[in-house]
Amino acid sequence: MHPPEMRARVRALRAQGLNIRSVARALSLPYTTVWHWCVDRPQPAVLGSAARCFRCRWDQEQLSDPAAYAYLLGLYLGDGHLVTTARVPVLRIYCSDSWPNLIDLCERAMKEVLASSVQRVQKKGCVGVQSYGKHWPCLLPQHGPGKKHERPIVLADWQRQILKAHPGSFLRGLFHSDGCRVSNRVTVRGKEYVYPRYMFTNESTDIMELCQWALDLLDIAWKMNRRNCLSVARRGAVAALDRHVGPKS
Repeated sequence: MHPPEMRARVRALRAQGLNIRSVARALSLPYTTVWHWCVDRPQPAVLGSAARCFRCRWDQEQLSDPAAYAYLLGLYLGDGHLVTTARVPVLRIYCSDSWPNLIDLCERAMKEVLASSVQRVQKKGCVGVQSYGKHWPCLLPQHGPGKKHERPIVLADWQRQILKAHPGSFLRGLFHSDGCRVSNRVTVRGKEYVYPRYMFTNESTDIMELCQWALDLLDIAWKMNRRNCLSVARRGAVAALDRHVGPKS
């Protein structure tokens, strides 16, 4: 399976006037592959989740809703896991019963990205929002055995491009899963002051660095309170993050 970037290179060379055989030779690709990408002809029907997986569609080079993908990736890195040992892979993201709106947002994001159907499985204190689909592993290459903080979490190049374009949506997913907005109370000379702050907690160093990277893209100031806890507390930074994250409830 060739990445979308290769299809783009093929079309760029064709636009320069090279014929199909010359393009195939220049990029070390089979002639028939280049011909299929460049010649408009009827294609066999694509069924199931494959119809919406841009990583596997020859005629689709990008997601139809990249912002929804960025949000879903943030949720997955926080409270999700992808089971690939079953006959059909299943993506599950756990949302607290305390945040019914978050459950709706999670289901909507799954449907906008890939899912044709989503199930809600009630657990003690939370709901498992889940979707079966053979192509979830294509879109979430960070899946793997064991806990996320015990294995590397590295973005693919195509994922990094999406998040660069939609850092706010990615942060929204991260903070909706492993973050919170709280009121911090301090007392100075006997007078109590209350101000909002965001907290993000995650045991994975890689995921924490992705959160920091996305905040830096939006010029939002942050600091580390502990090894596994990030804080956004400056008034302007909180206001900026409010515009991107919004409430869970």
